Amino acid sequence: MKELIEAFPENIKEALNIAEASTLKKPVNQTTNIVMCGLGGSGIGAKMVANWLQDELKIPVTQVNDYTLPGFVNENTLVIGSSYSGNTEETTIALEDAKLRGCHIIAICSGGKLEQFCKANDYDCILVPGGNPPRSALAYSVIQLLHIFATLGFSSHQRKEEMIAAGAFISEQQDEIHALAKEMAAHLFGKVGVYYAETKYEGVIVRARQQFNENSKYLGWHHVIPEMNHNELVGWTGGDERFAPIFFDTGDLHPRNYKRFEISKAAIEKKCGKVLSVNARGNSFIERSIYLINIVDWASYYLCEMNGADIIDIEIIDYLKGELAKF
Repeated sequence: MKELIEAFPENIKEALNIAEASTLKKPVNQTTNIVMCGLGGSGIGAKMVANWLQDELKIPVTQVNDYTLPGFVNENTLVIGSSYSGNTEETTIALEDAKLRGCHIIAICSGGKLEQFCKANDYDCILVPGGNPPRSALAYSVIQLLHIFATLGFSSHQRKEEMIAAGAFISEQQDEIHALAKEMAAHLFGKVGVYYAETKYEGVIVRARQQFNENSKYLGWHHVIPEMNHNELVGWTGGDERFAPIFFDTGDLHPRNYKRFEISKAAIEKKCGKVLSVNARGNSFIERSIYLINIVDWASYYLCEMNGADIIDIEIIDYLKGELAKF
């Protein structure tokens, strides 16, 4: 896992080469909405891309992290299925439904059932290198999604260039990133992690929760501001030093949310004793996101060491899949 985290900037470059070498058919029908299907390490890329492009996209984009598609999905829907292994059952079942509804379908995978499905139905399928934990393949899914959106005319190709710049930026900042990651791991150790960011960075804090879950074998939760100010903030009445809140301050908050961050941090700190603020760096939305993600990836690595856990182990997920196979 250490080598896989270190390889992230190079993964971006390789992923871009894969994207540029791929060809995509234009939808026959006018696209009036887009649905992205994917779960876990394969689905988080969709969450982040949706955040990054929300101010640029002119049609609705929906994420599906389940077996079923929304009722509005039809022949005017672009459905993108992302499954690193190509065998994620929720995604493959959802895409079978998309086929029946006459959708334009594109897949991102390393092979498996999804590749076979696309070949059998003449759907575009972008293949990425396989064989690693899906959570370590984020660069591949993100780049392919950005490529699909740009190539089909829904967004700018500039977003892919910003990913390249983000990879170069975090490579230059590794000393600082590792120092912040160790501080984050120490803050979380022995407590329950709670991750907060502004709504448009929700993909980053979902990724944080997932990385600490899988890499560190560690529970926690996340929420976004301003929504948490209308419910969860009251829950901190029962807060204490068992909890380790982290606020991801991205430097580009809505003016009203700056004040909400300030008030929320002060109120929560009174309950738990310490709140960690992590300040994002970077010249774009994407750079700031990737900078924070790289800190989290390393923090999850260090916290795993502190917990004495096996960073690769996903025995409980393998057990779940085995039991589902009997059903």
